[in-house]
Amino acid sequence: MLLRGVLGMTAALLLGSGFAVARDLAADAPYPLPAATPAAPVQPKPHHPHAAVVIPLPRTAPRVASAVSAETTTAIPLPKAAPQKPAAVPAPAAPKLASLPPPKPEVKPAPAAKESDALAGIPAGERLKIQASLLWAGDYTGATGSEGPMLTAIKNFQKRIKAKVTGLLTAEERARLIAAAKYHDDVFGWTVVTDPATGVRIGLPAKLAPQAHDTAQGTRWSSKHGEVQIETFRLKRPDVKLATLFETMKHEPASRRVEASALHDDGFVISGLEGLKNFIVRAKIRDGEVCGFTMRYDQAMETIVAPVVVAMASAFTPFPEHNAPFAALSKTVDYGTGVVVSAHGHIVTASALADGCQVLLVAGLGNAERIAADTAEGLALLRVYGRRDLHPVALAAPAQLGDARLIGIPDPREQNGRAALTDVKARLTPTPGIELRQPAPMAGLTGAAAVDAQGRFAGIAETRSIVVASNEPALAPLRLIAVSAIRKFLAAQGVTPAAQGGDAKDAVVRIICVRK
Repeated sequence: MLLRGVLGMTAALLLGSGFAVARDLAADAPYPLPAATPAAPVQPKPHHPHAAVVIPLPRTAPRVASAVSAETTTAIPLPKAAPQKPAAVPAPAAPKLASLPPPKPEVKPAPAAKESDALAGIPAGERLKIQASLLWAGDYTGATGSEGPMLTAIKNFQKRIKAKVTGLLTAEERARLIAAAKYHDDVFGWTVVTDPATGVRIGLPAKLAPQAHDTAQGTRWSSKHGEVQIETFRLKRPDVKLATLFETMKHEPASRRVEASALHDDGFVISGLEGLKNFIVRAKIRDGEVCGFTMRYDQAMETIVAPVVVAMASAFTPFPEHNAPFAALSKTVDYGTGVVVSAHGHIVTASALADGCQVLLVAGLGNAERIAADTAEGLALLRVYGRRDLHPVALAAPAQLGDARLIGIPDPREQNGRAALTDVKARLTPTPGIELRQPAPMAGLTGAAAVDAQGRFAGIAETRSIVVASNEPALAPLRLIAVSAIRKFLAAQGVTPAAQGGDAKDAVVRIICVRK
């Protein structure tokens, strides 16, 4: 059956390569030969049909001249002895060696491109398109040795198209990648985002699965009638056994019929049928955490979805070194963080969190009212009434660049329904103001308080989203709304912030937004 053959080919690609798309880049890489030097004659060995191993020269190897044997070296002739005179026997003349050709000048290779040069001068929007295209094709495989991941991806791309491998894109190569990204965007809505619930980086065919919903362990994207479903998951249990989880997921739900599976030291892949749908599960483990995704799709859509499955396998990064922009999710109930800035019940948070809420709640304090918003700065001002036991944060001392922390309250799914504070390691930068030192799930941390190494309040963090059906615009995952902008915003609303305050941890509260 044609469709079953396509699935078999896709599964073979995924399983045969472990956790990378099967690509034979080595066939395009030339094998350098050593420079020709005189050597001792090679003694021919007796031929044995089972002992001889023929190693063909690569395509790029230089041809051996027909006049020179491939198994012997050229002997250097000695001149004939000088003729002797009858009267005396002179000493023999010193032999003269035949002149050798002068050595060829050494050709020094061009200096290798640096990671910082890989996409230098390319606008941010085009950079994201290039990355999305490299991920779709399987060229973006992570860092290799001392090279950065983008430099490695460009070299893989240049090898694949049999171009000169420099690590720097020519205008033609750049246009080719951007055109490919546009095609994948137009047809599939392909883009690469970070799932805020799990922290994994994943490629999404948003036009095939435009609807997003929370799940108990991550996020589910699906088509309107469920023909295509993509679900992320994150399991954090120090005692988790990968082999046990592998066997469990092969048989749950009970409707699964496994057709191919592979267990590795750091993860696994499972594929087959689940009811009337094809399915594939990819997972990886690190430090007691298992992250992965499951994709299900109708068998009738197999020929359409097969290339997407391969692209998703290439783009999937369970523990990324850097976050991509976060996927934009429209939730019925949204959780975030706010910071108390006055003893009269004033709270600042990110405007996106408090937008469109039918009900606004501050956990432990009751209903809240949104009294002002500045969408340009990304701020919203809330107020709770009737409470006088609040602990506002001080907005007076300026923060310093360098090591910092984000203090917030994660989504209840991250902590089994609890509302405990968490610290995420970060650093304060000139722009966009803050970045994570290590990617982490950010669900519930929109509006979290940023403090510098001395514990001084620096502002609140806004998680940046990207519309998953488009590669535009290119945004940093996080942006700091600085304390100076917060003071200006409060002054415009006639609110006097606390000049002195306690620990920022005491001022952090959970915000709950209930939408339609």
